Amino acid sequence: MASSPKPFILYTAPTPNGHPISVFLEELKAVYPGIEYDVQKIDISKNVQKEPWFLKLNPNGRIPVLVDRSRDNFPVFETSAILLYLAHNYDKEMKFWFPLEDAKNHSEMLQWLFFAHGGVGPMQGQANHFNRFAPEDIPYAKKRYIDETKRLYGVLEMRLKDRDWLAGPGRGKYTVADVKAIPWVRIHAFAGIESLDEWPNVKDWVERAEARPAFKAGLEVGKA
Repeated sequence: MASSPKPFILYTAPTPNGHPISVFLEELKAVYPGIEYDVQKIDISKNVQKEPWFLKLNPNGRIPVLVDRSRDNFPVFETSAILLYLAHNYDKEMKFWFPLEDAKNHSEMLQWLFFAHGGVGPMQGQANHFNRFAPEDIPYAKKRYIDETKRLYGVLEMRLKDRDWLAGPGRGKYTVADVKAIPWVRIHAFAGIESLDEWPNVKDWVERAEARPAFKAGLEVGKA
């Protein structure tokens, strides 16, 4: 007899946009046994994400998309929106986020989540493009986006002084803000930044996350 479909299906690819969701799902699975998901790998090199069926899920034609089968196949796109959707609806013990009632910490978490969403990700993504994929060599663009990525690493370095994680009191708490940012920073070499030695707090932060079993498992999703 065929098994029942899992509560979620994740449409993704093994990229720093896709990894935060697979990482977070694995983190949730480690805490909540009912969190299970199917994966459909999207071959972005063949523009599968631009096909009509996919555009019905995400009109922007980007991965990842999470479909919540338990809620009438409700689709959620944009990495940060998916992280917050999962946190609000499925992390009932608030292991990886701060609720709205905890106004200061909730806002702090959102600030760093959006910093990653609108800063580190886009700038490093442009650095990746101009260093790896642009059809012509444009030194100005390469320098601009590498310099801006390094500046953003400097912001993270300041934030992580005497802290383990981006948001929360004391040394901080591992939250969706970290889950969003680290998959980008960990591939710094691909963007043309060979080492994180210039930012030791950032380097320790990335290594701290990569030591988590669920984080490791999430990075493997979509590779096969």
